[in-house]
Formats: sequence, structure tokens, C-alpha cells
Amino acid sequence: MRGRDHPDQRARHQRHRDRAPRRTGDLVVHDSLAHDSILQGCRLSGATRRPFPHNDAAALDAILGQVRHQYRRVLVVIEGVYSMDGDIADLPALVRVKRRHGALLMIDEAHSIGTIGATGRGIGEYHGVDRSEVELWSGTLSKALASCGGYVAGNRSVVEYLRYTVPGFVYSAGMTPADTAASLTALRLLRAEPRRVDLLAENAALFLRLAREAGIDTGDSHDTPIVPCIVGDSLKTLRLAEALFDEGISVNPILYPAVPEELARLRFFITCSHRPDQIRRAVTALEQQLRRPDLARAA
Repeated sequence: MRGRDHPDQRARHQRHRDRAPRRTGDLVVHDSLAHDSILQGCRLSGATRRPFPHNDAAALDAILGQVRHQYRRVLVVIEGVYSMDGDIADLPALVRVKRRHGALLMIDEAHSIGTIGATGRGIGEYHGVDRSEVELWSGTLSKALASCGGYVAGNRSVVEYLRYTVPGFVYSAGMTPADTAASLTALRLLRAEPRRVDLLAENAALFLRLAREAGIDTGDSHDTPIVPCIVGDSLKTLRLAEALFDEGISVNPILYPAVPEELARLRFFITCSHRPDQIRRAVTALEQQLRRPDLARAA
């Protein structure tokens, strides 16, 4: 029969329990440049949220080394292609980190599915990473797949759990037949005509090379059809977009608070349907507009 602890022993045990880390709830660690939809999802989850420096696997490793033991479950959330900068997540390094710390990994492929990888199958194909290394894949049907809606993919047990427990899915109507048909057609076209992905990569590389040769700040964009022109002033960015529109060139201005004021930008989306002469004309027009004295004074 176990005897009672001496009062001094009980005090020592209590102090030890107070010092011991408490595994309280869940943690979501996300890339600092993650899209607002990811941040909204983090808030809705009720989990603790913490960012890590953009695309920095070493920083993520250090953060998880410090705090992983305090939480029951940890989910790392990244994007495949970052929608504002056009750069690509370092997936192999991130997979190694999440595996080392027993964390889960979720990737938003909104801008990477259909645009990168040899046949357009996204960041997993681009990096040659086995899809089972990532617990959750999500994306939208509204971009490369030319429809409306979204998807979440994972192993069967995860998908079944989501199917029967997520309120936004349980209490919503299914996709319309037209939306479903549009996405299926886009996927079939992607498989049947892989040359479209090659042409997209060629067009994006041409735009990026010409822009950099013209001295335009394109940030960290590489190997993707998203190419920013960082202007650094919201008013100037808006005037640039209007001036280019008058020349028949459609480009979205991205202003504060969507990005910091000093990173206000034009965001160009290249497609496989653009002709080289159109790309050259767009870059030439952009360069000329950036040099306008009245536009420079707007900053």
C-alpha cells in the first residue's frame, strides 16, 4: 500500500507540475505571407496561430523545436505558389521539418495546380514529392480549372471525417452540374494537352526576363505565371493600372492593406494563350509608363 507524500514532497511535485509544459489544444503555424483566406481559417479553427518567416524551413524548425511539446496537434499551412509574389514553397525542406516534429502539413494549391509541374499537377510534381507526404491538399476550382468551388484532398479517413463533420460542407448544397463539368473538362484538357503547361512556362519566363532586363522590380517570382511589378506606392500603382488599361493591357493593382504600402504592386498573370508579341508590348508599355515624369511625382 502506497503511503502518503510528505508535505515537502507534495510541494516539490506541485512545483514540478507547474514547470512542466502543458499540452493545451492545437497550434497552426503558417507562412507569414499566407493568403487572408488561410488566416481566416486559422481564426475559425480556434487553434493558437503563429506565423513563421516566409519560405524559411530553418525558422519553422526552430519555432517547432521551441513550442511543439506544448500542443497536442500542430498543423503547418503553406501555399504552393504564393499569390502575391509568384514564388514557390520549398516543399522538400518543409516536409522534412514537419516529419521531424510530428506535425501535419496542409498546402493551398490555389495558384499552383494547373500551372507548375511537368504536366501541371502542382507543387508535388514540381518538387517530385510523394503526395502522401502531405496530409491535406486544398485548392480552388476558380483559377486554372475555370469553374467555381474548391476541394480538400487527403487520405480516406481524413476525407470521411471532414465529409461528416465540417458544418460548411454538411449544410451546403453540392456543386452545380455546370461547375463540375467545367472543372472536369479543364482537367481532361490538361492531361490531353500537356504542351499548354510548357507554353505557359515559356511565356512566364519570357515576361520575367524582359521585365528584369527593363529594370522592373519583380520580387522573388520564378517558374510561375504570377509576376509582380513592385511599385511601392498605392496611388502610383493605381495610376499605372489605369494607364495600362487605356493601352489595352489589363493588370490588377494590389494596394495597401492587401500588401504593405511600400510593397504596393501590379500583379501580372501570364497565360498559355498570350503571344510573345503581346508579352513584349506589355513589358514595353509598363517600362514607358514607369518612366513618365508625372507618374514619378505621384509617389
